[in-house]
Amino acid sequence: MEKSTFVFLVLLLTSAAFYWGRKRAFAIAGGSIRKLHSLPSYYGYYAALWCGVPTLLLLFLWLCFENSIITHLVISGLPNELSSESPERLNLLINDIRNVAHNSAAGDVDPAIRKAADQYLWLEQISNLLLTGFGICIALAGATFAHHRITREHRARNQVEKAVTIFLIGCATLAIFTTIGIVLSVLFESIRFFQKVPVTEFLFGLHWSPQMAIRPDQVGSSGAFGTVPLITGTLLISAVAMVVAVPIGLLSAIYLSEYADTRFRSVAKPLLEILAGIPTVVYGFFAALIVAPFVRDLGSSLGLEVSSESALAAGLVMGIMIIPFVSSLSDDFINAVPQSLRDGAYALGATQSETIRQVIIPAALPGIVGGILLAVSRAIGETMIVVMAAGLSANLTANPLQAVTTVTTQIVTLLVGDQEFDSPKTLAAFALGLVLFSMTLALNIIALHIVRKYREQYE
Repeated sequence: MEKSTFVFLVLLLTSAAFYWGRKRAFAIAGGSIRKLHSLPSYYGYYAALWCGVPTLLLLFLWLCFENSIITHLVISGLPNELSSESPERLNLLINDIRNVAHNSAAGDVDPAIRKAADQYLWLEQISNLLLTGFGICIALAGATFAHHRITREHRARNQVEKAVTIFLIGCATLAIFTTIGIVLSVLFESIRFFQKVPVTEFLFGLHWSPQMAIRPDQVGSSGAFGTVPLITGTLLISAVAMVVAVPIGLLSAIYLSEYADTRFRSVAKPLLEILAGIPTVVYGFFAALIVAPFVRDLGSSLGLEVSSESALAAGLVMGIMIIPFVSSLSDDFINAVPQSLRDGAYALGATQSETIRQVIIPAALPGIVGGILLAVSRAIGETMIVVMAAGLSANLTANPLQAVTTVTTQIVTLLVGDQEFDSPKTLAAFALGLVLFSMTLALNIIALHIVRKYREQYE
């Protein structure tokens, strides 16, 4: 039985255990559920937990150790001239055996590998059969145990809620450890990079040329890893994007929340938020094929020298993409302002526009600023639009008509293709990731601090 089929069988048994436990609760209640400590559904959940959780735990442990055990048994059955190879060679050999076992190998196959592949398949089948047998036994044993524990005085609700609490704590802990793992994976590789390139050169250098030069007279013959042009390009494109997104998003939020009627709002707000669901690669196509040529032709007609790939084109399209973030967050904070403040302003003789300018916007301003900062962090982390519309030139310039590049674009460029993570060129991507993580983390912390301060002061 395949693993997916086994999971489906476990779900069926868990559902049956729920029905069985609930039926048992009704039976012992004698027609009056007031005699029970908990509702009948809690007894069903209790039986389902005892049936499903141990079985799924068995499946998890089985998946953790199955591959290593089967691999060890297959290697022990190989001829001596193959099993005595180096670990790297054995890994390649195991991959070949797996490919042959799953009919994905091409060409003639060595008889020893074919025999090992047959053994690999046989061991997989034995493993699946054992897993199915043990899993069914554990599921039935758990359901039977829970069935016998169900009595009128049994505190099923307490135990079910305790199990749910443990599950929620586990999910939160998993999220925390995932974040820690991401940070550490980037941090360790960045430390390796900084062992080869000084931190001061990386943070304050004015030239970016990560490729290792072939000729001694080539610019950046030992590699130039200054991030100032990248950070400048990132901030330049993000600034253009926010110049577009903030006014349009904020004004649209004010109109939708204060002026628009219910019918128009129910149509316009979902249409506006559709922009957030468009893939960024589609925005990249729009920027490269329509906006960038339009900006270049418009600049030429005005006598300006505009690059075919400019920060202005990428920033304009990125601003359009970010409009839903600013509009939706601003709309939520404006609607959070109590109606009593509006009524008080109207009672003092203020018009609707005066109420919006002098009461609603000041009251919602901290939340709006927090939403804008979150949108800025979204703009800083954008990649596809910049790759397709702004180019790859690491120019240190504040002119939005010139081609620039960003941190995320260079990370993609450095990690394209097969790479060996032992050169400064490749390790520089992790250092850039650490810089980008620090920038977005700082913006998010500032935004959350502003929002929290607003809520505490307001409530």
